[in-house]
Amino acid sequence: MTAGQVVLILTLAVPAAGAVAVPLLPDRVARITGTGAAGLTLLASVLLYAGRGGTSLEPAAPVRPWHSVRGDWAPGLDLQFHIGVDGISYPLVVLTALLTLLCCGYLLGRPDGSRMLVALLLAAEVGIVGTFLALDLVLFFVFFEVVLLPMYAMIAIWGGPGRRAAARKFVLYTLLGSVLLLVGVFVVVAAAGTADIVALTGGGQLGRGTQLLGFTFFALAFAVKAPLWPLHTWLPDAHTEAPTVGSVILAGVLLKLGTYGLIRIGVGVTPEGAAWAATVLGTLAVAAIVVGALVCLAQTELKRLIAYSSVGHMGFVLLGIATGSAAGIQAALIGNIAHGVITGLLFFLAGAIKDRTGTGELAALGGLRETAPGLAGILGFAAIASLGLPGLAGFWGEVFAVVAAIQRGSPGWTVLGVVAAVGAALTAGYFLRLLRRVTHGPPAAVPVAPAGLARIELVAWAPLVGLTLVIGLLPVLVLGMAYGPVEALAVGVGG
Repeated sequence: MTAGQVVLILTLAVPAAGAVAVPLLPDRVARITGTGAAGLTLLASVLLYAGRGGTSLEPAAPVRPWHSVRGDWAPGLDLQFHIGVDGISYPLVVLTALLTLLCCGYLLGRPDGSRMLVALLLAAEVGIVGTFLALDLVLFFVFFEVVLLPMYAMIAIWGGPGRRAAARKFVLYTLLGSVLLLVGVFVVVAAAGTADIVALTGGGQLGRGTQLLGFTFFALAFAVKAPLWPLHTWLPDAHTEAPTVGSVILAGVLLKLGTYGLIRIGVGVTPEGAAWAATVLGTLAVAAIVVGALVCLAQTELKRLIAYSSVGHMGFVLLGIATGSAAGIQAALIGNIAHGVITGLLFFLAGAIKDRTGTGELAALGGLRETAPGLAGILGFAAIASLGLPGLAGFWGEVFAVVAAIQRGSPGWTVLGVVAAVGAALTAGYFLRLLRRVTHGPPAAVPVAPAGLARIELVAWAPLVGLTLVIGLLPVLVLGMAYGPVEALAVGVGG
């Protein structure tokens, strides 16, 4: 076994061991142990970049793992435990490990921190990272499902007053998506005789009818998870009621299971289906952008506004995927990472504001720059990053998605690109409204205490602020490593 394969296994084994060990330890020791496990997982994920084969800019197959591990899982059913990492999945693996570490570390300094919450974060990390690493359709489905229970528990036990209803809604929608995904997996595996994603990518083993049917189920399943309008209604409730760390993981990486699945499986395994449904998917993506922005303009609660903004941002990611072009898929990849970093930071900030004031109502939060200038300054930075200011991470995904739509050349796609650009302008409108209501104006009657920033908050937020700047200035850090696989996927789908 090579060093890369050992590290690949550790990326899953370390958080799994942590999730098992943490509940057995005393609270403080458990939280430190869980944070240590999350730190080791991040280290392992970073080390996956070492020893990769080839260069980032040379042509490649749609799936050419840098490291992979394959072993018999259920020989009687011809199922294999097959995991691997490449330039498409690697940034998402690192993002997941980073956000999990920041959340676990954040709980170290919280009076309401719990060892069980840390254990749930590690369990969710196993499922999310496993989904990004899975190279077998059945294994992908299993890891996809592993995430459900930890997220449900986070919302239902540590959430707000409406946590029970929000958790139930989350489970119902997620189970709907899971059933659709399982049917899609069955359709493909029954037709091809294999569940190996590497062998299936390109669609060569599947007829056109099977690809169209399979993609329909895959698209619906991943649209629920992304979420794509009009299957998005579980998201605002879940975000509003979830604890701060739950919202960070939910927005930062869990939504990416849908968009990653659409790229890796929807476009990769059933490319003819992706080409066939491109216009419909693009139209729904643009509808998500516009509807999400309009709803945000009417929101009066901070976390709910940020939650609805995710609907619009995921719309840009889905628009890029729908174009089927290399530029569009690259837009989706960097849009995924940018959204995870920026929206994760926004939910950390929303939690800090709510902790200090006891409310998330915008009308009660005026004048924050006077009462908590440090907090207001970071909120302003995160908001302008999320609205897509050039030079910050949020800019590239939106611009590339609009350009990719217009480059399709047909009048219909040009209209979609223009409407998406209008949606981006609306995004600027609601975030500027947010800043006007929360940070400017006379101080509200709601007291803000303590006014300063805690050390643990700065430690948790600083990496996200730094990444927002670095990715905005050097997008090649995300885009360069995926160049070859993305070009191959675009050729497969006719982009």
